[in-house]
Parts: sequence; structure tokens; C-alpha cells
Amino acid sequence: MTTTTALDALLAGIATAPDAHALFADASARLRRIAPFDAAVWVATDPVNGLTTAPVRVENLHEGGCGTYWESELFAEHVNLFRDLAVAKVPVAGLRAVTGDRPTLSPLYRSFMRPRGFDDELRAVFRVDGQPWGQLSLFRERGRPPFRAEDIALVQALCAPMAQRLRAFALPGRTPSSALAAAPGLLLFGACGELLSLNDEARELLAEMPPGPATQTPLGIDLPLPVWILSTAGRARLTGAASRIRVRTTAGRWLVCHATCLRDAEGRTGTTALVIEPAKPAEVAELIVAAYELTPRELEVTEHVARGRPTADIAARLFLSPHTVRDHLKSIFDKVGVTSRGELVAKLFTEHREPLTAAATVRVLDPAS
Repeated sequence: MTTTTALDALLAGIATAPDAHALFADASARLRRIAPFDAAVWVATDPVNGLTTAPVRVENLHEGGCGTYWESELFAEHVNLFRDLAVAKVPVAGLRAVTGDRPTLSPLYRSFMRPRGFDDELRAVFRVDGQPWGQLSLFRERGRPPFRAEDIALVQALCAPMAQRLRAFALPGRTPSSALAAAPGLLLFGACGELLSLNDEARELLAEMPPGPATQTPLGIDLPLPVWILSTAGRARLTGAASRIRVRTTAGRWLVCHATCLRDAEGRTGTTALVIEPAKPAEVAELIVAAYELTPRELEVTEHVARGRPTADIAARLFLSPHTVRDHLKSIFDKVGVTSRGELVAKLFTEHREPLTAAATVRVLDPAS
């Protein structure tokens, strides 16, 4: 099979992956055959802030490697930062290529790669429409050639398709009403990042988390903490700033995880509190809107529709003709798969949390009104 044929098959697999876990697994297997690598970390990210969320796929990193990788990436690295790649013209880079074959300039290389026999890393950010929906690290062991320009070009060809597919998985689904009653979960972490305590609600919500790399805790062998929970709490602990991600559970509902540092009477930080709770419609609406690939203008029209404004009012506010607003509404309805404004608002803002009967509380207007 030629490289071109293999790439076509890889892109076809990306476009048809049924979920994010299958997407990462299939893409990794196919990519390895075209551009060999020895270890990999595939990560979904929150498109608003680029922070790690679920799912995460880690390949061939053993003996505590995951923890060292996340800590170095979050708090020590200054070469090939993912946040820099997210806005770079080319969102892919090789460590040796960027450092002029001086990989020891990278803290990740010194503390994580070299002790494990890795000699080069290729990083990529999966982005579309300016938003990062995922990221990738590929590692090659000592003795292999470094990642070359053709490897970078190959991975670059995957970035937008991977981002588009990850974005598509934000489409709303039906969540069983029995899953909507959970109260917020609370976890407390110590000054060194150790889990101190948690409530019963946190245990229940952690049990809903999708599979992925996790760390066992001293509070029970059956309570592993996913890496996206640890990294969210760790970022808040070490930066002093609030940290927030959104995670979709195995049941299909959205959760928000937000961490903040607690201060004593003298203003010193010590304990970090992380809260997990069901996401409000407004907290995931932008993800769902992005998944339907609405244009910026269509998004503006949708926001006005959600406020119950008629066509003439929307036209005046956006300096458009009523006919143009109706054209936008027709395009929006086609993309979202609805036939009325009430259905549109319900699908974008409420369907991911409760049955469509909530649409009865929304002002229903004909597109022509």
C-alpha cells in the first residue's frame, strides 16, 4: 500500500469513527504503519481553554510515565508548548527539529523522555475554526531517525479532520432522566496534590467517567482518578488560578469540573477543591453549536432566536433584511435537523439534559414570523 493510499484510508477512518475512543485507536494504528512511532498520547481538549479532558489514550508509557508526562507538560515545559502550537501557522512540530537537534533544552526531554529511552517527540494540535479539540504526542526511541518534514506534513494533514470529528461528538444525545439527579461532587487535594477526601456524590460521578489513564488513590483501590481530573486540580494548585473543563460521561451527559485553591486567613494556599457537577445548558451550548458547524452569522441568528426575538427584530439588530434572516434560519434548521424555532432551542440548549418536552416552555415561532 502506498503512502497516499494509506493516508486516504486513515482519513476515511477518521470520518467514520463512531466515537472518540475508536477514533484515537484506529487513527493511531493506521498512522503507526505510515510514520512509525514507539509511544503516543492522544488527548481530547476543551476547545475554549485547551485543557485536557476526556477521552485520553496512552500507548506504551509504563511505570508511572503518565504522571511524569502530565506534570512536566503542565508546569515545566517551555519548548513546543501546545498552547503555542494551537495558534501557530502549522500546528505540528518535532522536538529535535525545533531545538536544532538540542533536545535537552526541553524539560520534558530531560525528566521524561531521556530516562525512558525516547529520543524525539512530534506534537500536534487538532484544531478547526481556530479552536483546539485535541492534541497528540508521538515518541520515537533512541536509535530511530528523528521526525522529519514528511512526518510533520503527514500529521498536519490529519489535524483538521481529527478536530472536525472530535467536534462532531459534541452533538446532543438523550440522557436518561434518572441520571439527572446527582448533586455536585467535591474532592479536596492537599498541598502536594494528594487526594485528602471526597463526598459520596463525587464517587458516583467519577464512576461515570469514560475510560482512560488514571491514578489509584489511598482512599480505595476501586477509586482511580482520571488524568483530566488530576491535571485540572493540579493546574489550579500550582498556578493559583481557577481551572475548568467539560467532560462527557459514559451515559452521554455533560459534567463540568472546576477547581480552585483555598486560602487560609493569611492568604496562603494549601488545599485545592474540585467540584464535579452536571453542566448547565449554557455551559455546553457552544460545544453543541460548534458540532453542528454553524457559521458565525448563523450563530448570531441562533442566539437571537434563543431569546425569543422575531425575524424583523433580528434583522434590525444584525442590519440584515428579513429575507436574509429567513435564509439563515433555513440553513440552521437544515444543519441541526429541526423544523421550528422551538425545536432548535430545545436541541441546542436543553436536549442534552432532559427530554424534548422542555421545548414546550420555549416560545415557538415560524421562521417567517
